[in-house]
Amino acid sequence: MPFDSLPAQTPPSKIAIFLPSLTAGGVARVMVQLAQAFVESGHTVDLVLCRNQGEFMGKLPPQVRVLTLKPRSVWASRVLLMLKNFKAFRVLFLPVLCSLNPPKSLAFLPDLIQYLRREKPTVLLAAKTHTNLVALWATQLAKTSNRVVISERTTLSDITKTSNKWRWRFILPVLAHEYPKADRIITVSNGVNEELAMHTGLPPQKITTIYNPLLIQTIRTKSLEPINHPWLQEKGTSPIILGVGRLVPQKDFATLLKAFSHVRRSKPAHLVIIGEGRLRSELEALAQSLGIDKDVWMPGFTDNPYAFMGRSSVLVLSSICEGLPNVLLEALACGCPIVSTDCPSGPSEILQNGTVGPLVPMGDVQALAKAILSTLERPPSKTLLQARAADFDIREISRQYLAVLLGERGIESVQSALHNGKEGQKA
Repeated sequence: MPFDSLPAQTPPSKIAIFLPSLTAGGVARVMVQLAQAFVESGHTVDLVLCRNQGEFMGKLPPQVRVLTLKPRSVWASRVLLMLKNFKAFRVLFLPVLCSLNPPKSLAFLPDLIQYLRREKPTVLLAAKTHTNLVALWATQLAKTSNRVVISERTTLSDITKTSNKWRWRFILPVLAHEYPKADRIITVSNGVNEELAMHTGLPPQKITTIYNPLLIQTIRTKSLEPINHPWLQEKGTSPIILGVGRLVPQKDFATLLKAFSHVRRSKPAHLVIIGEGRLRSELEALAQSLGIDKDVWMPGFTDNPYAFMGRSSVLVLSSICEGLPNVLLEALACGCPIVSTDCPSGPSEILQNGTVGPLVPMGDVQALAKAILSTLERPPSKTLLQARAADFDIREISRQYLAVLLGERGIESVQSALHNGKEGQKA
């Protein structure tokens, strides 16, 4: 559904967005929303993908041109990097040049170079760590004049500790060497900003925090759509506790299941976990061992989680690390109460240090269960939740992105748009 278009105050620019794919996840959802905002502001947008796949492919506006890169030999990319970054050989050696399991996006480096030379975008925006690196290397090797803006969306030190991929152990020195070459770096929360600066030595003026956007009216409309399941037909006597996210260790749904088993001892309730991932069978087995499997439903991925949020009594985020969890923003827009772990980073910023919703220690089953029960007994007002959601409106967030992406021209565009908005309010 289109949202209010943003007036283009500068000549149209060509914005290229580089992603691995549009597979389900917060990054893909945000980039699709931003692509729509950019085209409605009068800019041309290319979505450059490593793989033309993902649940969000059907959500793209028709004005966005999708280009799929062709993979080449990873060794061809490695040779290009060695020739261009010979001084960085020691930094790149273990995680990139000699890794037995190199980043999949590395195979698309030669074709991205060709794209930049052929299409000459004004700016290249990348998201996710490995595609950020490929975007930087491609621009250096292409010797083109486009700006490069990269987006870091999670706390890297936590990923390096929890990932089972060997190359992540050596990624921080690579980022410290390569990220300064970006024109600007966008982080999704102040916590990610501070951690990235600490690990890379980047100057503060190089990093800008821009929160993830919300299509508030679209979310609220979709939250009213029906769900064909008896627990969610109407709000009944048994509250619905909701979890949303990929079934991976980072989300720590095991702690949520254990906390729910404590909640069930105090009152009837149902738990719904939306998402898919490699831990499904493990989590299903845990629910069965806890004796709660009859009150747990795991429907997999859905393109409308908002309908679940609109009918749930509380949404629970049990993660051990995040960047800026979209699911919390979306729950706020739906007026759904929230309980979250105080993980690095994002939840404390979104929930304003516990003012909007309780924060509990990571992995603390008892504290999580207690916070869920307390929220079920005394939920915050829907007005409070939706007022906080308004701070993340897509119109303001996309203006902030354009200011960073287009440099001085973008800043002028934002200032002009804000001035016109104030004049309109006076009128």
